[in-house]
Formats: sequence, C-alpha cells, structure tokens
Amino acid sequence: MSRTRGTWNSKGMWAAGVVLAGVIGLTTYAVLDGDDDGARGNGPAKPTASASASGPSAVPTITTPDDWTEPERWAALPRGSKKDSHGSQVGFPHTTEGAVAMMAAANSTDIEGTKTNVTEQKRLYESYMGAKGHQPAVGEKIEAKARQTDRDLHEEMGVGASQPLPSGAYVRSTVVGYQVIGRSADEVSVWLASSVAQKNGETAKEDVEYTRTLMAASWENGDWKLSVDAAVRVINEGHPKPSFAPPGDPKFNQYGWTAIRSAS
Repeated sequence: MSRTRGTWNSKGMWAAGVVLAGVIGLTTYAVLDGDDDGARGNGPAKPTASASASGPSAVPTITTPDDWTEPERWAALPRGSKKDSHGSQVGFPHTTEGAVAMMAAANSTDIEGTKTNVTEQKRLYESYMGAKGHQPAVGEKIEAKARQTDRDLHEEMGVGASQPLPSGAYVRSTVVGYQVIGRSADEVSVWLASSVAQKNGETAKEDVEYTRTLMAASWENGDWKLSVDAAVRVINEGHPKPSFAPPGDPKFNQYGWTAIRSAS
C-alpha cells in the first residue's frame, strides 16, 4: 500500500481526534498525531475480499497475502445498544471494551458522495463529546476546520465546493487497533490506531495512511463519552506514543497492539 500526503493531518480530517484537538487545543495540547515513523502503509497488506468465479451471486472469499502475520490479540468490541438522533451508535456497555468501542466509533468516518467532513464532524461532536466539551466556541472551531477540509478535498478532486465528490471517491477512517493506557470503573484511556484511506475516483489508486491518537472516555449519564478532563490528565502524565506497524506486520504484535474484529 502507498501513503497519502501528510497534509491531511493538519486539515483535521480524522474524526474524534479532531474534536478533542479542537477542545484540548484551548489548553495548548493536540491529540491527533498522524506523523508516524513507519506507520504509513508499510508491512503486509490487509486481507482483501475477492469474488469466486461462480457467477453474479458468488459469495466473496477472504484472501491473505503470503507474508501476512496473524495478530496475536483480537477484540470483538461490542456495538452500541441503539442509534441516537444523529445516526450514531450509542448505549455502550459499562466496561473497558464498551469504552473502547465508543472511542472507535467516534474515530470512524466515511466521506463520499454528498456526505461531507462537516456533517461527519458535527455528528461525532454531538453524539460523543462529553458535557464539558459542549461549548459554542468549540463547536464553531470544529465546524470551521471541517469546512476548510471539505474545500481542500473538493479542490484536490477537481469538483466544485457545492458538488458531491466524484463517483468512486472517498475518504474513510477506520480504527484497526488499540492499546489501553489506564482503566477504572468510570474512566478509560487508550491509544487508537486508525487507517485513513483516500481514493480520488473510480479508477484512482487508494492511498492509505495510519495514525495514532490518544483518547480518554468517562461514564456520563449512562453511557461513555469523550472526556476533555481525562484526556488532559493522561497527556500530562506523559505516556509515550507507542510504535506502530499495520495489522499483518509481525511488529504489530511486537508493539503490543490489539486488533479489532467486527462484532456480529
């Protein structure tokens, strides 16, 4: 796999890392950091789906490259029990895995067609930010940054600002692994590793970049929410950013990451 240009990091493309960066930026901290050594598409590719030759109704099968190394640690994170008015999964279990699942959901975006970064960032902010982070100035800052991202993305893909992205074009962020930093009954902090895939059209090559994001969640009013206070505390504790290699690379195991398996 190849890598995207690093400029997307500074444009605020990636989910809750952007939200928390907007909030914690008020205290001079930035949570999102995609400027990783050896974390952009290096190592074996992920398993890919390929259809068999038995006709249109063929069921896709999974193929893995010869140099794929199976992750030693897997987690099937729980789903939220319902969707909120913004279409986001909420109602996660009051467990460490429930907190990680919420933070993974808060870091998953899909921008394509008429769906914009603005709509995705506003959804994540409204669905997952804790009460203290809900401030008008913060929301305005996040929206302004997302609008600039959309303008830059549309310009790069050769379409007008008010037009949908080209057919087959997308930018998708997906959490692929995590490491727990700290946990208690009502607070969990983690490093999340995400793949950010960009494709500029039907025939364009997909570029993939990996990011590592420090996040924290607290239990608020019967659900997990992103916590500014907890994130600042964890940052102040000075936890070093862990090394990373993509799933399938033997170093993914060496560096202590847990891979995420889709829940049934």
